[in-house]
Amino acid sequence: MDITIPILILAIPLFMFLLLGLAGVKMSHKLAGTLGTLGMGTVLVLSYYTAFTYYFSGNPEFIDGTTRLQAVIFNHTWLQFTPALAIRIGFLLDPISAMMLIVIPTISFMVHVYSLGYMHGEKGFQRYYAFLSLFSFSMLGLVVATNIFQMYIFWELVGASSFLLIGFFYTLPSAVSACKKAFIVTRFADLGFLIGILVLSYFTHHLDFLPMTQNPQAVLASFEGVTFLGASGLTWALVLIFTGGMGKSAMLPLHIWLPDAMEGPTPVSALIHAATMVVAGVYLVARLFPLYMLEDAALMFITVVGAATAFYAAMVACAQIDIKRILAFSTISQIAFMMVSLGVASKNNVAIHEGLGYMASMFHLFTHAMFKALLFLGAGSLIHAVHSNNYTAMGGLRKYMPITHITFLIGCLAIAGIWPFAGFFSKDEILSACFANGTFWGIWMMMVAAMTAFYMFRMYFLIFWWDNPDYEKEHHGHLPHDPGFAMTFPLIFLGIVSIIAGFIPFGQFVTFDGHEYHIHIDWSIAGLSMGVAILSIAFSAWLYMKKNDKPRRMADSCRWLWTAANRRFYWDEIYLFITRRIIFDGICKPIAWFDRHIIDGTMDGFAYVTNKASYAIRGFQSGKVQMYIWWYLIGAVVLGIITAICVL
Repeated sequence: MDITIPILILAIPLFMFLLLGLAGVKMSHKLAGTLGTLGMGTVLVLSYYTAFTYYFSGNPEFIDGTTRLQAVIFNHTWLQFTPALAIRIGFLLDPISAMMLIVIPTISFMVHVYSLGYMHGEKGFQRYYAFLSLFSFSMLGLVVATNIFQMYIFWELVGASSFLLIGFFYTLPSAVSACKKAFIVTRFADLGFLIGILVLSYFTHHLDFLPMTQNPQAVLASFEGVTFLGASGLTWALVLIFTGGMGKSAMLPLHIWLPDAMEGPTPVSALIHAATMVVAGVYLVARLFPLYMLEDAALMFITVVGAATAFYAAMVACAQIDIKRILAFSTISQIAFMMVSLGVASKNNVAIHEGLGYMASMFHLFTHAMFKALLFLGAGSLIHAVHSNNYTAMGGLRKYMPITHITFLIGCLAIAGIWPFAGFFSKDEILSACFANGTFWGIWMMMVAAMTAFYMFRMYFLIFWWDNPDYEKEHHGHLPHDPGFAMTFPLIFLGIVSIIAGFIPFGQFVTFDGHEYHIHIDWSIAGLSMGVAILSIAFSAWLYMKKNDKPRRMADSCRWLWTAANRRFYWDEIYLFITRRIIFDGICKPIAWFDRHIIDGTMDGFAYVTNKASYAIRGFQSGKVQMYIWWYLIGAVVLGIITAICVL
């Protein structure tokens, strides 16, 4: 493949960021939005062309018989440390990077179009589109990285872009706090990621993905005999690398930034915190999956963290009032689904069911990106109509916003796993992979899937049914209504994709070893999971379809649990206690007191004594030569006496 198009895929969003960032203030909102959208539309076309060429061209560079290959389109050396160890900037095309070349530009372009209506008239409109372009550039550079250090560079750029977009409304203290919180928490995670990279490169003597993933046994051999605290060196390296994914994908206990990130514009939530940035951790594990297969301990760690996170986030989502935060915790839970799927894909260094869990994880990444972006953009339409994030300001909106209602319902059905919507197919494969690894994991994740259906339709019924407020009175004679074409087109497009995406023969395109995998739905699992989901939906309809006091009575029966879930099980309070009470008050303040009073006091004492002594002997420098001679003679006599005493 010619390198021109891959270079343009990265260069266009970078150019648009520079253009809109530097010259945007001189542009009208319409011009800036149009340029940003056209730029992303061009990237969309070029990315589709590249991905479809990889999947369907039959080029021997990309496929050998039925085995899909990894192809490096270009790989330029940037920093050379040793003959073997170098940092390169390149473009890697393989099944998962080609898939991400479909996901990222699709969601980004829909968000660009949607924002033309949603962000209309906002101060800083040009800056907003510049930041969108920077994020798109960063995420695209991350997924096509040829080596782990290039991925880390773009990984940090993604974090910077997220910081800028979350804090877009910089005059709001809550937005400022949210962007700082996201940046700081993910920095701690990325420190672990960096240490893992250094450990891995120290023993393997290279950073490129292809040598590591195509010959994982050589990587294992390079760590032979290296252990630390009872675990192998490779296990430590992989777990440390995974901590970067824990931060970016908001896994326990590094999840606290994502709900607060909802302070950013709603289209940003759809782009970054539903479809692209938060899946970077999943993509990282998938990229290094041949190495993770060698270490069952690392995979078990991923599985346990993912399973705990999925259950926790689903519990919290059941008790939230802000619809964006419900979707945020839903995202955390669904990302955890993908992590669990990767964790259960292999056992005893052997891929289970031809790596079913790997394929299912990537399949769910693809489908979830579409229907979760749809749900977030639908939430944006609701907020745009009623000027509130809380479902308490909504109710009966199906009568006023039919397009938003239908598309939002499609998203809810997809995430609940109802046939024939996209989520049914990908979720079923994850559950099949979980049961193939162990009955416990299958039952656990099916329970989380049932909770997902419940809290999503709880939100759906509370928004579109439940009650019918007097909107005309509340909004000064203006009734809620569907937004204009710029905002409804992405909803309709993503709604259609969320219906048909599940029928894609995904296993023929994306597998862990490049070999085709023909999906066979296990109806014993699929039927059971869909039945459980339908029961959950029916239960939520019984509670929330019509206004009643059943939810209140149910919450009162276990008020402590509802309150704890509503407060996110006090994770923020725990972090504040640790940082403020223990680290700041218990450790830092005593150290600061010791520094100010003991260290500074000692130095100040030296200075005081020196000043006093110099003041006392200032008469020695009188300028009188006679006095200098007397002092010289006295000094000579004293030295002579001391010498005589020493000699005698």
